[in-house]
Amino acid sequence: MLGLSLDVAMEASATLPRFTLGRVFTDWSLAPIPFVVTIWAAGLYLLGVRALHRRGDSWPVGRTVSFVGIGLGAFYFATASGLGAYDLTLLSVHMVQHMVLAMIVPLALALGAPVTLALRTLPPRPRRWLLALLHSRVARVLSFPPLTLLLYVVSPWALYFSGWYDASLHSAYVHEMMHLHLVLVGTLFFWPLMGIDPVPGRVGYPARMLIVVLTLPFHAFLGVTIMGQENLIGHDWYPSLHDGPMGAWLPDPHADQHLAGGILWGSGDLVGLAFFGVLFAQWVRSSMKEAVREDRRLDLLEARQRADGVDG
Repeated sequence: MLGLSLDVAMEASATLPRFTLGRVFTDWSLAPIPFVVTIWAAGLYLLGVRALHRRGDSWPVGRTVSFVGIGLGAFYFATASGLGAYDLTLLSVHMVQHMVLAMIVPLALALGAPVTLALRTLPPRPRRWLLALLHSRVARVLSFPPLTLLLYVVSPWALYFSGWYDASLHSAYVHEMMHLHLVLVGTLFFWPLMGIDPVPGRVGYPARMLIVVLTLPFHAFLGVTIMGQENLIGHDWYPSLHDGPMGAWLPDPHADQHLAGGILWGSGDLVGLAFFGVLFAQWVRSSMKEAVREDRRLDLLEARQRADGVDG
């Protein structure tokens, strides 16, 4: 329910029918911010792809599908579907939304290589601006892998064990900024690790694999901590909803929080392992290409040596 005032959002939440899996796919809203962000980003990307095709250059279809279809599609799904409708009502639904925004969306956007596309299609002056930004000190700091790992690990702890999450429940603006923050932190973490775009902070594949391995216990530990937490995240927010019309179907807040922790634990490890697999496949492909280049170099060197021997 992004883009709505807090009063309107609370009024709409107070009359929601019983949550079911089907409502995730049927309860859609034309939330202004997700709609504008999705259309704007997809339009710019597709214009770049069109510009390449018009001049006879190719662009992998998989990258377009990843950025527009999966990345932006998942962003809009998480914020404008039933997940967005019930994210103020059930912590477990919010946690699904959290994982989509923090992991699936940034990973898919990174696989779309938008920086590479921009460098190949922008006019000379904007291209120079982008290159200057990529080589700036700010970009190097924000893409430094140990720093991005720290931000990625600390951010959820700060969200759920400070006043930040409570503020997001009571302020539409903070609620919107929280969603954008999840995508931004995930993007800073995943982008250098994917190694597709020419961004600062790129490290070798062994270091990338190590960083991914380091994130796996974090999701499990945070999820277990939330599952075992006696104090409710959001404090009085979720119990107060039981006093309204939804009280007849809302689950016990402690039980829902236990489910939310399990969702964070399980989905975090699942997506992390999938990312680990993507990196491993990239590493193998890179090694095979390097082996082919080395074979060609050796063949060329051998041919030159034979030619020199014949001439001699």
